[in-house]
Amino acid sequence: MSSSRLLVLFGSQTGTAEDMAERLGREARRRRLGCRVVALDSYPVVNLINESLVIFVCATTGQGDPPDNMKNFWRFIFRKNLPPTSLCQMDFAVLGLGDSSYTNLALSLPRFNFVAKKLHRRLLQLGGCALLPACLGDDQHELGPDAAIDPWLHNLWGKVLGLYPVPPGLSMIPPGVPLPSKFTLQFLQEASRTEEWYGPTTDPQGPPSELQPFLAPMVSNQRVTGPSHFQDVRLIEFDIAGSGISFAAGDTVLIQPENSASHVQQFCQVLGLDPGWCFTLQPREPDVSCPARLPQPCSMHHLASRYLDITSVPRRSFFELLAGLSPDELEQEKLLEFGSAQGQEGLHDYCSRPRRTILEVLCDFPHTAGAVPPDYLLDLIPPIRPRAFSITSSLLALPGRLQILVAVVQYRTRLKEPRRGLCSCWLASLDPGQGGPLLLGEGGCWRPGSLLPHVARPVLGWGAYGPQSGSVASSCHLLSAAGPIRVPLWVRSGGLTFPKTSDTPVVMVGPGTGVAPFRAAIQERVARGQTGNFLFFGCRHRDQDFYWEAEWRELERRGCLTLVTAFSREQEQKVYVQHRLQELGSLVWELLDRRGAHFYLAGNAKSMPADVTEALMSIFQEHGGLSGRDAASYLARLQRTLRFQVETWA
Repeated sequence: MSSSRLLVLFGSQTGTAEDMAERLGREARRRRLGCRVVALDSYPVVNLINESLVIFVCATTGQGDPPDNMKNFWRFIFRKNLPPTSLCQMDFAVLGLGDSSYTNLALSLPRFNFVAKKLHRRLLQLGGCALLPACLGDDQHELGPDAAIDPWLHNLWGKVLGLYPVPPGLSMIPPGVPLPSKFTLQFLQEASRTEEWYGPTTDPQGPPSELQPFLAPMVSNQRVTGPSHFQDVRLIEFDIAGSGISFAAGDTVLIQPENSASHVQQFCQVLGLDPGWCFTLQPREPDVSCPARLPQPCSMHHLASRYLDITSVPRRSFFELLAGLSPDELEQEKLLEFGSAQGQEGLHDYCSRPRRTILEVLCDFPHTAGAVPPDYLLDLIPPIRPRAFSITSSLLALPGRLQILVAVVQYRTRLKEPRRGLCSCWLASLDPGQGGPLLLGEGGCWRPGSLLPHVARPVLGWGAYGPQSGSVASSCHLLSAAGPIRVPLWVRSGGLTFPKTSDTPVVMVGPGTGVAPFRAAIQERVARGQTGNFLFFGCRHRDQDFYWEAEWRELERRGCLTLVTAFSREQEQKVYVQHRLQELGSLVWELLDRRGAHFYLAGNAKSMPADVTEALMSIFQEHGGLSGRDAASYLARLQRTLRFQVETWA
């Protein structure tokens, strides 16, 4: 391996940019080039002046924002006092991952790959030398970001090899040959197995976080849509008393889900893994750290149930890696095709379009799956990422409680089994009335919180359900449960902030589950005596998915809320929240222009945000007498002053 060092820095929100960064690292190693892959906020940015070759991989989130794990870097790199020659010794390239369907609603400007474009310009300003123009991967392309990335990478490696050729006497490592795994799993002997406590081993410092979540008892899990409604939506309440958790309206809670017992069992079977195996994790290289979320030692059951995202849709890199591990000629040939640039259309039809999961792919390639060395599991399969939910309650109204509104994700593709959202379906399956569920035994399923199978020694299990202990044989039948159902969670500041002044009105537009953060805001404002609360709520049928109807009506009766509803399916012509806004255009204009109201919008990002923005522009022109250009400037000014705020999700 060459002593030349390539640095790949990534900013990733959902894991796609991280996956691409790891792919770049592997491709560098195949070219005999030493490489480090580091999250931007984990890298000491002051050292950047000493780097000679850096590839930045960054996603764009929200309304053109950097991902959470590069925000500190973002603030530093845009300091005005940085000298223009700071990076004059650095060759760089920027690879962006974005979605061309997203725009900044207020400014009516595309925010496609905004972070990558801005970073590229800034690195040039600081004296860096760009090897290539920035690559702008687009999630909306039929073949995904790879349609832009593949030709860009071909040119990039040509440039890099011109600077750092493959050392004499060596050649590139071909795609079918596996690289060493990032970690080795050191399995413990039967007699050495010890009790496992899955969680922090020291007293938590500060509020709960991803590495030290609070195990919140689930108090209630109630379906709030009618029995004939097409979607199951849950109002779930947690007890957070004594947790140190504090939050305000607009904040979000992050929940760490786990895989279903049946999927874990199937995964272990197809890979020939004993869920009771215990191991310690060892990095192969000194500058690589073990995942902080994995305990040491760890069991295979814990790895499969609480860490590996086995029901995610695999990315191209999964097939590239799996092909190198396959002992079966026919399976390897197909895997190599799916991992190649030429095979992306076939991969899209096989995997992306029907949303085929990693577990299902492994079952489709059984000879390969059965030969996967455990050392490669963390290279192959990404970690389960926490899911964010808008908090839908206020501590002022419900002290010591936290509520969320969860739409259970389930839909069909051409595959036999329906597609299910990992976190929403997991949460929906939990019954707080049962307490810690029981282990059903051989042939049954491992229920949440159950003990590890095939372990004869006492074991402590920790995670979503609190501690339990007991002794389990390889074919057990029933175990007693202990304690309430618990869910690991923590809170972070959200994208919506509400005015503190008592006389500032707020206009909130929240169709469907988009109303969730506004319920918290209304509870908080009413508790503080703040009036001027205007809610535009839309759903399909008032008797099926009208969330919190009784609560809203009571607040209306008390003069604390003005509620405007749109029931889209209760008349021949569909009526949506944007139509109600236009009907009350004079009121909306008066609130915004004369009374200084703040305007909020939350919900599905597909078409509703653009439709509502268009309705606002129409109101500004019709009732404010503004031209189209002035209406756009007015909306942009509202956004700059945080009087127009948006929170959307795909």
